[in-house]
Amino acid sequence: MDRSQKAESVASLNAVFNEVGVVVVTRNLGMTVGQSTALRTKMRDANATYKVAKNSLASIALNDTPYKGLEDLLEGPTGLAWSSDPVAAAKAVVDFAKTNDKLEIVGGSMGGQLLDEAGIKALAALPSLDELRAKLVGLVNAPATKVVQLVNAPASKLARVFGAYAAKDAA
Repeated sequence: MDRSQKAESVASLNAVFNEVGVVVVTRNLGMTVGQSTALRTKMRDANATYKVAKNSLASIALNDTPYKGLEDLLEGPTGLAWSSDPVAAAKAVVDFAKTNDKLEIVGGSMGGQLLDEAGIKALAALPSLDELRAKLVGLVNAPATKVVQLVNAPASKLARVFGAYAAKDAA
């Protein structure tokens, strides 16, 4: 990797760190190419990204970002996972780490708040942004359906009474 490629990589990572909601630092303990591909697919499905970066370049890219404190976690073969949704990357990494012992969660950060492994697992246990939106829509929609049911209830009762009188007259 020459100097211009390194500068481009640092600038790209710095832009990412200034935009995302969470960064998770992992340690790769000898994953195969197939396992790495599976992890990247899982991350992509969760609208998150996983990248293996040189520690020195990632450390430089962390400067002037809310994630500056992550420099201490960048030791050994590390990978970085990030997403705009504060829960998506953590959830995908924790789910993958449950089934693969070659991926170790080191820690991470949400905004300026540093998180250890337990913090990342707790973050992964929270509902995602999409799940929260669905619950909110359901809560907003529920009163509207109840109003419609209440408005229609007298009319349906009246229709049943008329139907009963019609059946009585027919008999």
